Amino acid sequence: MQYSFSSTSCSLCLCLVFHLLIIFSTTTPTVAVVKLPPNVTVTAILAFGDSIIDPGNNNNIKTIIKCNHPPYGQDFMGGIPTGRFSNGRIPTDFLAQELSIKDYVPAYLDANLSPDDLLTGVSFASGAAGFDPLTSKVASVISLSQQLEHFKEYIEKVKQLVGVEKTNFILANTVYFVVAGSDDIANTYFGTPFRRFHYDIPSYTDLMLHSASSFIQELYGLGARRIAVFGAPPIGCVPSQRTLGGGIVRECAANYNEAAILFNSKLSRELDSLTQKLPNSRVVYIDIYTPLFDIIQNPAKYGTLPNLFYFLRL
Repeated sequence: MQYSFSSTSCSLCLCLVFHLLIIFSTTTPTVAVVKLPPNVTVTAILAFGDSIIDPGNNNNIKTIIKCNHPPYGQDFMGGIPTGRFSNGRIPTDFLAQELSIKDYVPAYLDANLSPDDLLTGVSFASGAAGFDPLTSKVASVISLSQQLEHFKEYIEKVKQLVGVEKTNFILANTVYFVVAGSDDIANTYFGTPFRRFHYDIPSYTDLMLHSASSFIQELYGLGARRIAVFGAPPIGCVPSQRTLGGGIVRECAANYNEAAILFNSKLSRELDSLTQKLPNSRVVYIDIYTPLFDIIQNPAKYGTLPNLFYFLRL
């Protein structure tokens, strides 16, 4: 799905940083949620998933799912489209800046990556990817399994730059973001008949969950220890889904949102279980559904209506 994030999403960014802080501490902070504990080191940000955190990997593959053209990017880097599915920065850019790592997280497939880019983090994400392997295949984008292969390549490149010991230190102190599920629900399940022939919503969200859990465990096996996993957003409230499934008044499509809520409840429980199962790990569920749905239902709390409409448009 193609979301547009603008400066009005700063409140969402703070929500993400709050969840991020939970990765580093067993206590809940009461003040200054963007300030990390003094004994914590964050070396890099690495991102996997879909368009929400794809800064331009799709520019370099054969797919129609691209955003390297106007009006995308009109509020970022001089108004030149970068391939971000956004008018401006995306969540990983906000977080990299909040953590004082760098101003934005580049695409792994960017031909102009510098050694410092590699050492401080990149995104492997691909717009329209999903936990369901069929989702990426239908859209001809980079699947999560392929993103893991790119991560393996990345590890070897970092080893060549700084050696094995420093690479292991970087990997252990990186924050990993995983964002997927929207395209599975909207495009693969509701958008095509392929999965609905064999799955109802409960069984399809089980399929998504199994794939998500396997991916997290593979990521852990490659050295990841601090992993933040986004839940699915209120996908039924995206303009395209309101048009397709929201009736004559274009209300939020309830069945899409119900699928997202069901998946999120399963994902949250599974991530809690994985934290207990994987030694020295912090695997955190980030609730995106609740703050975004509140923005949609109570727009006056978050700024002017024109800004919010721009924030929510495709």
